[in-house]
Amino acid sequence: MIKATYNFLTTCLIYMCLLAHANAQKKPEVSNFEIANPKVAVPVFVAEEEAKVVHLAAGMFANDVVDISGQLPEIIHAVPNAKQQLIIAGTIGKSEWIEKLAADKKIDTSALIGKWETWTIRVVEKPFPGVNRALVIVGSDRRATAYGILELSRMMGVSPWKWWADATPRKQAGIKLNIREKTYGSPSVKYRGLFINDEDWGLQPWAAKTFEPETGDIGTKTYAKIFELMLRLRANTLWPAMHDCTKAFYTIPGNAQMADDYAIVVGTSHCEPMLCNINIEWNSQAMGEWRYDVNANTIRSVFEERAKQTSAFESSYTIGMRGKHDSPMDAKNLTKNDRIRLLEQVIADQRSILGNEKETDAAAVPQVFIPYKEVLDYYQNGLEVPEDVTLMWTDDNYGYIRQLSTSEEQKRPGGAGIYYHASYWGRPHDYLWLSSTNPMLIWEEMYKAYQLNARNMWVLNCGDIKPLEYNIELFMDMAWNMDAFNGTLDVQNHLKEWTGQLFGAENQDKLTHLLLDYYRLCFIRRPEFMAWSQTEPVTKPKETGLTQIRYGDELNERLDDWEKLSAKVEMLQNEIPGYRQDAFYELVYYPVSGASLMNQKWLYHYKNKWAAQQGRTSASEYARRSAQAYEQIEKETEYYNTKLKNGKWKYIMDMAPRNLPVFSEPSFSLPAKPKNTGLGLALEGYEMEANKDIPNAHSDVLPVLNSFLKDSVFVDVFLKGEGEINWKAVPKAPWINLSVTRGKLTSQQAVKRVWVGIDWGKVPKAKDTREPPLGHDYQLIPPSFKVNSSIDFVTEDTTISIGVSVFNPDIQELVDYKGFVEANGYVSLNAENFTAVKAGVDASWEVFSGMGYSGNVVSAMPYTSRSLNDLSEIKNQSPVLEYDFYTFNSGAAEVRVQAIPTHPFSEGRSVRCAVAIDENEPVIIDFKTVGRSEEWKQNVLKNAAVKSAQQEINKSGNHKLKIWMVDPGVMLDQILIDLGGWKGSYAFPKETKCRN
Repeated sequence: MIKATYNFLTTCLIYMCLLAHANAQKKPEVSNFEIANPKVAVPVFVAEEEAKVVHLAAGMFANDVVDISGQLPEIIHAVPNAKQQLIIAGTIGKSEWIEKLAADKKIDTSALIGKWETWTIRVVEKPFPGVNRALVIVGSDRRATAYGILELSRMMGVSPWKWWADATPRKQAGIKLNIREKTYGSPSVKYRGLFINDEDWGLQPWAAKTFEPETGDIGTKTYAKIFELMLRLRANTLWPAMHDCTKAFYTIPGNAQMADDYAIVVGTSHCEPMLCNINIEWNSQAMGEWRYDVNANTIRSVFEERAKQTSAFESSYTIGMRGKHDSPMDAKNLTKNDRIRLLEQVIADQRSILGNEKETDAAAVPQVFIPYKEVLDYYQNGLEVPEDVTLMWTDDNYGYIRQLSTSEEQKRPGGAGIYYHASYWGRPHDYLWLSSTNPMLIWEEMYKAYQLNARNMWVLNCGDIKPLEYNIELFMDMAWNMDAFNGTLDVQNHLKEWTGQLFGAENQDKLTHLLLDYYRLCFIRRPEFMAWSQTEPVTKPKETGLTQIRYGDELNERLDDWEKLSAKVEMLQNEIPGYRQDAFYELVYYPVSGASLMNQKWLYHYKNKWAAQQGRTSASEYARRSAQAYEQIEKETEYYNTKLKNGKWKYIMDMAPRNLPVFSEPSFSLPAKPKNTGLGLALEGYEMEANKDIPNAHSDVLPVLNSFLKDSVFVDVFLKGEGEINWKAVPKAPWINLSVTRGKLTSQQAVKRVWVGIDWGKVPKAKDTREPPLGHDYQLIPPSFKVNSSIDFVTEDTTISIGVSVFNPDIQELVDYKGFVEANGYVSLNAENFTAVKAGVDASWEVFSGMGYSGNVVSAMPYTSRSLNDLSEIKNQSPVLEYDFYTFNSGAAEVRVQAIPTHPFSEGRSVRCAVAIDENEPVIIDFKTVGRSEEWKQNVLKNAAVKSAQQEINKSGNHKLKIWMVDPGVMLDQILIDLGGWKGSYAFPKETKCRN
């Protein structure tokens, strides 16, 4: 009997354990909760004693509800006893009602206690007498509760850009939410912020003249709107605007209190120590030199005053000292070592002031040290920074982080942060107009920073906020929850969700593809760099280096890409609902159209210049199109500033920040007028015009076409002079295909591009068992390897013959060949298209999509894997990429590797890979640049770093290129194996993949 009872009890116990486990594994139940119906909205209860930000968030939420449903929720401060449903929001330790719910076991707050910015949302049945049901939001602190309230707005489909980009909520008869009990937070990054910067051409004039004329500046009214946006984005830190055109933040009454009301932590940039905007607040005539070595007492008194003024507020203090604005410390008579010691004294004095004014240990006060520009050099040369201070690493102003914490620095209690640019004023060129930083690059750099433990503070230089909306939201969403962003596909999905939420699920795929194309083209060349000039001092615009005569005309290809994008965005505009038309214009149409028009303006200008040099009548048409693009930019910008929302954004958008030459109306050239109307021919690959009067001229033979590439080349048929010419093209062999065979040239249609292709099934096969000779010129290949013919271009009184030569040998090795083949003296390939990949001991190659010139790059991961220096180690332990390729020549070859121009993780490290062809010894190449060198400038203008290694190809035939990781994080984009035939271009030629 005892044994039977024991067995029964044991069975029951097991069953109960299994049941408990099953319940634990079940997903939380989903509860349906009605926020509003056509007659009424559910009241929002917030206790009086809650922080101001909670009340502000409740008000924002109530306005969202009325914008959607037409019903305004009542905000109440006492629990009613006759309400069917209620929304309750409260903070642990601030609301007696939340404490009562916890004491009554109606809610569990144990997961929130002591947490940073963490909240729960759940539905509670009969929380209080008289209340049947409540949607309860509980926050661990004041910001958490505010975020929790605004999480409901997110659930209702309200965009953070409701006000800042006119993303008007969709009207609905009622609002019902499916609520799953959930804990949100803590965030991945503790402090997540925006830096309002370079506001001279947008935010400041807009605030001063349009939105806040009573202040005549960026004041409390403007900052309140910025803080509302930040709450919706779950951002908690602001570095205020600080240029000379703007009054210093703390000199405008109410700014500091407004920030605290919205629970915003105020900090300052790298050149504003101790929350002091030295640009404006330091008067050299009255206060003396801004030099700590000769004027320390006066400077300390300024620091003390600001620390006292801000002692009651949540602040982050930038310690250290630079010169005024963005310049080095003014101490020309001091050595570098003297400056380092002086800066250490500055920091010591600042911390003493903070300890005194805050009446606490300085280590308890949030402080950041920003090793920016010359300060990084001081830090690398021995400057000591207290361990509790956050090391705020920076990018190089163009999106590439300069340095991150070493394994030892990662142990610092103060941790690390990132100051990152999505907008910039400075050398080698500004980009202040549009949002042109690729989101995939932002993800890669911030993911790298996060993996290397830069998790205490992230601040984004966002310029005037507009038009950087998407990149701002992406940055803040990553800072909030980096676990949701483990790869570039996650970023693409984020963009897709963003476009879907804003412009409808039916449009999100098209819009996502459009924006990804936009960012890809901007990555290859930012619109602001299309006629780049040295910004200090300003110089005349320089051409970009895009070739018009080689490799299919990359300039025209880029022009075509941008014009197609313009056509797509105009078509999509017609499909956007009326209530989101303004948002579409601001978030998509203007940036895409503006970038396209900037490209058209300059690319047609370059075409005009080239056509005029060749005497083409079409030069006039290109000049007209260039001017037309400029005029259209003016019209679109005028519409943005005056027509949108009846002038709401007047002065916010400037089409020419700093009036740099790139924004000007281009000049134009006209060809010299010939005596007679004539026909001209220009062949791909040649600068000069084909000339029938010069026998055996190089310009009268097209580049050799390759049967293994199935390529094509072009001939431009153009008019010289005024009048009309009828022409026709007559192939002299049946295997020559032409895109067009006849036409009429007029002043209105003065040029026609004829593409020459080959019907390879009709070309005689060349059978020659001999090895092709050494050398890199197909002209040296034995005649039996080539098949020759010509095309006659005929007018009424002229015939010009153009030679066509094809390379069509019978090579059995290339039957069904899957690798790459030599074109006219080079092999080109994209890094992602490897033949094979082999993992290393502790690292591997991964493909990142949406980056680079090719659209995908290959990166050595993880970032925490170790660098290898010994060649034997590299060959045996490092991950390797392999590429099969075939050459028809042999001899010396230069392997050019194009990488994303990132920087080493820390001082003493590099950005390297190793390359070898066949059994050659690997050669290590390093993409590292030094400081702000000319090489670095060119790299950031092109978003590309190219390094090369010499190799020997012993014979024609099959070969294997190998690329090993040397340093983790190196990102490979394109590779060119140059056997002497590459003639130069902006990007590498298209892939020479075998198409046999």
